[in-house]
Amino acid sequence: MADAADDRRLGLGTLADGRAIAHHGELLQGVFEDDHGRLHRGLVTLPIDSLRSTAWIVLDESGNLGVEPPSRVKALRAAQLALAHLGYPFLGGRLKIESDIPVGHGYGSSTADVIASMRAVAAALGARLLPSTSSRLAVAAEVASDAIAFETEALLFAQREGVVLEHFGGSLPPFVLVGFKGDATAGIDTLELIPARYSREEIQLFRVLRAMVARSVRYQDAHLLGQAATMSARISQRHLPKPYFDVVVDIAAHYQAYGIQVAHSGSLFGLMLDAQSASRENIQTITAALGDRGFQDIGIFPHNVEEGAYVL
Repeated sequence: MADAADDRRLGLGTLADGRAIAHHGELLQGVFEDDHGRLHRGLVTLPIDSLRSTAWIVLDESGNLGVEPPSRVKALRAAQLALAHLGYPFLGGRLKIESDIPVGHGYGSSTADVIASMRAVAAALGARLLPSTSSRLAVAAEVASDAIAFETEALLFAQREGVVLEHFGGSLPPFVLVGFKGDATAGIDTLELIPARYSREEIQLFRVLRAMVARSVRYQDAHLLGQAATMSARISQRHLPKPYFDVVVDIAAHYQAYGIQVAHSGSLFGLMLDAQSASRENIQTITAALGDRGFQDIGIFPHNVEEGAYVL
C-alpha cells in the first residue's frame, strides 16, 4: 500500500486532464517507401485545432479503470496502455471523455480521445509522453491511428505502425479550408474498411506527391499543396468512391480553389483557398453555393493564417 507521500507523488485522488486536437481528414494518403526502400501505408494529416477532445482522470489503487461514456473503449484501452508504459499497470480509477469532434466522418475523433486519455494519465503521474511514444501506443489501442500527437507538425506518418516516415521540417503553408460533408448522417467505421490495394502506377505517383508536399512545406506554397491533395483525392476516389465528388471538383474549379481535400476513410470534403483572397464575401458566396447543392455541416478552418490576414 502506497503511503500518503506516494499518493501525492502519483497524483492518486487528484483530477488531471489531457487534450488533443482533431483533424480534417488527409492531404495525402497512400503507400510510401522508408529509408530502406520498404513500403508502408502512410498519410499526411490535416490538423484542425478548433475541435478538441478532453480527458479527465482520477487515479486510485483499485486496479480497475472505468470510462465515461462507456462507449469510449479505445480511450480506456489507451489509458491502460499508458499506465503500463509508465510503470503503473496496477492502478485504476475513473476516466471521463468530453469532445466536440463529430464521430465517424473523418475528423479523427477516436484518435483524439486516445491521445487526450494518455496525456491525462501522464499528467496524473507527473510524467510526459513523447509524441512518438503516444503514436505507437495509439496504434496499439485502435489498430490504425493518425499523427495528431504531433499537433500541427507537417509529417508523413505510417498510420498502422505509429512511426514517422518523413518529417517535412516545418508547418503546412497558410490557406483557408472550407470543409463540408456530402451526407452528414452517413458515418464510417474505419476498422470495417478494407485497405486500398494500390497499383504500381499509383505507388509511383505517391513518390511524386510526397515530393510535392515536402516542397510545399519548404517554400510555404499552398497552391502546390492543393495540387498534391487533389491528386491524392482522385486516387482515393478509385478505391473508396464518394458521392458528389465530381460536383465538388466543379465547384473548386469555379471558385479557383487551390485544390480539394478529403477524408480518405471518411465523408469529409474540403476546398483549399488562398488565405489572402478569402474575404468574408468570397467565403459566404462559396458556402451558399455548397448549401444550394445540398452539402451539409459547412465549416471554415483557417490554417496557419496570420492574425488579421483573414476575417470570418
